[in-house]
Amino acid sequence: MTPAKLFDMTGKLALITGGGTGLGRQFALTLADAGATVILAARRAEPLQATAAEILAAGGQANCLALAVTDQDAVQSAFETIDRIGVVDVVVNNAGTAGPGSLLDVTEETWDRLVDVNVKGAWCVARAAVKKMIGHERRGSIVNIASALGLAVQKGTANYPASKAALLHLTKAMAVEWARYGVRVNALAPGYFKTDLSDGYLSSERGKAMVQRMPMRRLGDPVELSGALLLLASDASTYMTGSVISVDGGLAVPAI
Repeated sequence: MTPAKLFDMTGKLALITGGGTGLGRQFALTLADAGATVILAARRAEPLQATAAEILAAGGQANCLALAVTDQDAVQSAFETIDRIGVVDVVVNNAGTAGPGSLLDVTEETWDRLVDVNVKGAWCVARAAVKKMIGHERRGSIVNIASALGLAVQKGTANYPASKAALLHLTKAMAVEWARYGVRVNALAPGYFKTDLSDGYLSSERGKAMVQRMPMRRLGDPVELSGALLLLASDASTYMTGSVISVDGGLAVPAI
């Protein structure tokens, strides 16, 4: 197989949670451009429809699906709907949330919400997808979107990094358990990118100072995640599972 064909997603069905905005939007555009039929899933319909329209206008194939990733019944119902389209080959577990994280100040409600969405949600969606893959003897790829903060400590943001560190460990556990079914599970660990989710912090004086401490001294553009995402989603990574790829401008690199 030629290098170009390794990254060809033609004939693949990809589910992207949180697929209407931010990094999820870019992931959807990337996979659709590579030939995949994409299913964009999230709670809010409007952003999904806007991204789907963009993909369709470019000649790609896209579908929208309302989904609350932490509701197991809703996830099961979503996959029954997806059955009408086909069997999912790729899942990009991008749905996530953030919040104030000082350990003394964070509320129990915020803590539970982050763990519920960032960890339980990824497990619910991945488990439902893999059950379908196993039933159809389909080899597949799960890509969990973690964070550079799951690999490094940042003062004042303990709850979000804790949930992403848990997701990284969950990724490895999934990889070990599901390898025998031909399902690969890997993770992306992005640093700080220009998205609505991070805009508030990055616009603050503290956020600006953090950017200046990064080795590359700039934020990432979502399109700069496309190569790593396509690697893990496509046949270019058929011997990779349990891996974590950092795309963070050097943010999580230990420095003396």
